[in-house]
Amino acid sequence: MLRRVRTENGWVRGIEAADPRITSFKGIPFAAPPTGENRWRAPQPAADWEGERECFRFAPISMQDTPGVGGGLYDREWHVDPEIDMSEDCLYLNVWTNAKRADEKLPVLVWFFGGGLQWGYTAEMEFDGERIARRGVVVVSVNYRINVFGFLAHPELTAQQPDAPANFGSLDQQAGLLWVRRNIAAFGGDPDNITIGGQSAGGGSVMSQLACPANKGLFRRAIVESALIRSPYAGGGISRPATLSDAEQNGVCFFDFLGVKTLREARALDADFIRHKYAEFASSHPRFYTVRDDVFNFGDPVNLFAAGKCADVDIMAGNTADEFLSFIRAEDDDAFRKEAVRLFGGDAEKFLAAPEAKRTDGHGRYAFVNGIEVTVKALFERADALGSHSRRYYYRFDVPMPGDDNPGSFHSSDLWFFFETLAKCSRPLTGKYYDLARQMCNYWCNFIKSGDPNGVDIDGAPLPRWEPYSAKSCGVVFKPDGVGELGEDGDFLRVLIEHVKETV
Repeated sequence: MLRRVRTENGWVRGIEAADPRITSFKGIPFAAPPTGENRWRAPQPAADWEGERECFRFAPISMQDTPGVGGGLYDREWHVDPEIDMSEDCLYLNVWTNAKRADEKLPVLVWFFGGGLQWGYTAEMEFDGERIARRGVVVVSVNYRINVFGFLAHPELTAQQPDAPANFGSLDQQAGLLWVRRNIAAFGGDPDNITIGGQSAGGGSVMSQLACPANKGLFRRAIVESALIRSPYAGGGISRPATLSDAEQNGVCFFDFLGVKTLREARALDADFIRHKYAEFASSHPRFYTVRDDVFNFGDPVNLFAAGKCADVDIMAGNTADEFLSFIRAEDDDAFRKEAVRLFGGDAEKFLAAPEAKRTDGHGRYAFVNGIEVTVKALFERADALGSHSRRYYYRFDVPMPGDDNPGSFHSSDLWFFFETLAKCSRPLTGKYYDLARQMCNYWCNFIKSGDPNGVDIDGAPLPRWEPYSAKSCGVVFKPDGVGELGEDGDFLRVLIEHVKETV
């Protein structure tokens, strides 16, 4: 077992996972602490160390609101520890490997956590990489700066460091990826066979990395879960980057809120003070997210993908059934028809004739759809039209999670399954859920290895066939009773997909 590995900065020692055939290395520094003069800078090189560094525990999480102190869904689901260590010194990554030798050249997954770019951390219990590593994949989870620590913009930053004026959290992810390219061979991984993956804001981060020209050739595949959040009815959507100038003005407001005038003064403030002040600030001002700085980010990654201006790699993308639903609603049939004609023009009649557009309740007529599903399919079809030869796979996760809160197939619930970490979940999950999780993790790992999710299950039987996305075979649906095939989309979805194709 590879328990002791030499990295570019020094020796690290890992520890056996629950399965002793797996070694986990937690808290490996991949950049210098982003503190003091390094606050709101691109990540700087990590310092070398003497001797052997014990990498047995996760490093502190990024600065954010204290997890586990509320009664919300995610506080109950996995943000359960309000005592978890937190620090501005947070640029560390974690590795799980089942390699016995450094020359095994195993495929690699580099994972970016979600949380709206405001919260989240690699230590979340659903992100345990052990089950994936058992299948012959080296798993790397990268911590990165978030919220105002990771995405502040300010005119003084732009003037002083035009080569990296913003998007520091995105640059952290990129630095982690580059570290993997330079070091993962020592852990038995293949630096030329990397998949980057993420969910929610982590999936949005994958899209940002796909759209960054400097990343060309760094990875072969991408997994984008629950991230392409666009409404086919209202247009717009979450994760569109702001202009640098707008974000700078928000930064000026934040400095005023802190009571400082200059960048030097802001860098001298205590990190915990900034954390608390940002929580107050965000209640009445926009939060800080990815911005178009024309250095790392050159525009909305969704639009860039649609225009063929992203890395052309194999991609797996999808959504849970109940997340980010988009609605069109009107008081009566006439008003509903007028809205459909306004949105869809000559295709309105097809839309109106579909059963999905004939729902009614006490408030009138309505139609809803998962905007992520429509957006993924629209982008996949745009890529086909542009002549891309990469493979693209769509999935829908339709598993109502058990529990007295009846949460449905809620946003992020699929993470327990893809990582096959159901044993850590507090919900009353029985055998059929474990069977599905095993299959989903198998599909994931097959895709990471070769770009094709198909293969065999634990008993040697073939997994249900998952075809690349096409108009006739739209992908697979994961349900409590197993894996099913999604056939052709009906007129309702086709109208919406065509509409999104025209608008991205």
